[in-house]
Amino acid sequence: MEIKIYTDHNIDGHEGLIADVTEVVEDTLSHFSGHITHVEVHLSDVNGDKKSGHDDMRCMMEARLEGRHAIAVTHQATTIDQAVDGAADKLANLIEGALERQHDLELRRTDPAVYEANFQSRHEARYS
Repeated sequence: MEIKIYTDHNIDGHEGLIADVTEVVEDTLSHFSGHITHVEVHLSDVNGDKKSGHDDMRCMMEARLEGRHAIAVTHQATTIDQAVDGAADKLANLIEGALERQHDLELRRTDPAVYEANFQSRHEARYS
């Protein structure tokens, strides 16, 4: 699982921050790491250069699951750490739900060979 971290111009993307965020993402999503190709983390200060305020730190996380569209979440909090933790938890819950739905669909799927045989016989009957 590849993790990329981006910050806006109001947040110093120093090595310590990158290491902390990477650790949170790896720990929270480790259960799903076999299904995730990469994760992007975007950190921003909503108020920017203005005065600090409540819930002005935003973390947007996007995960790409193998063979699926990207899944993204956003969490705002007072600190970067809280925003990252909240987004990671949301993303883990979303991924878990998506994988459970996919598993349920696979269990209900009919045999592809039967479907293909029916399609082939209809195709032959139509064009014979």
